[in-house]
Amino acid sequence: MFGTYFYHQRIRKAVATFGAMFNNLYVLRKDSGGGVISTQKVPLAYGPRAKFLDRIREMPDLQTDTKVAIKLPRMSFEITNVSYDPSRQLPKTNNYAKAVSGSILSRQKIYAGAPYIVSFQLSCYAKNQDDALQLVEQIIPYFNPQYTLSIKPFEDFEDIKEDVPIILTGVVLNDDYEGPMEGRRTIIYTLDFDMHITFHGPTSSSGIITKSITNILDIGAGLNDSDNPLERITVTPTPVGVGADSDFGFLEVIEEIDSA
Repeated sequence: MFGTYFYHQRIRKAVATFGAMFNNLYVLRKDSGGGVISTQKVPLAYGPRAKFLDRIREMPDLQTDTKVAIKLPRMSFEITNVSYDPSRQLPKTNNYAKAVSGSILSRQKIYAGAPYIVSFQLSCYAKNQDDALQLVEQIIPYFNPQYTLSIKPFEDFEDIKEDVPIILTGVVLNDDYEGPMEGRRTIIYTLDFDMHITFHGPTSSSGIITKSITNILDIGAGLNDSDNPLERITVTPTPVGVGADSDFGFLEVIEEIDSA
């Protein structure tokens, strides 16, 4: 049943899309007169928050260890949950279709997918409150509470675009001020997001409809309330070998049917 290989890279593209939104943030340092002393681009990486905290809090001994603590400010993000979203489920017979290269009588199609919510957590680390607030205020104005991106979900269907809402669901502050005075202070703002994406199955090929046959019946006119056939209408494109997207006419044939 699940023997057909396919890979649309939906989660990989979701991670890349989410990270690209926050990979160009800066923190400015100013003097008392308002002049800019330095401009620092904030690094962004994918990884669990706990790992970054352990690395940030390292207190190296430079005489015995060459490791140094991570420089702040910086940001990290990770996937925290994937859940089904029944409110966006479309009829399963809906599909996208396009002409197959080299064939005029078949189409390539992909059916409506399964809607899911991919939850992300973005963490902003800083040594002082002003650096952290600069990062947060460069992010949250764009989410009220959602920001929508348009992406191309399929490589084989270049004309199809999908709107992907990204919703900011919460902001949490964690100021790690407890501990010894010589300990390193870390201010962390955690922002939670929900990205609405759709997972699709494999593509398939099917023939296009080249003939339509309609039978007209006299309902209940026969014996034992059976239906008597009256006419049969057959419609075919002319010429028969035209493509699915061509501008052509139709040949219509109406046949009288003797019900005797």
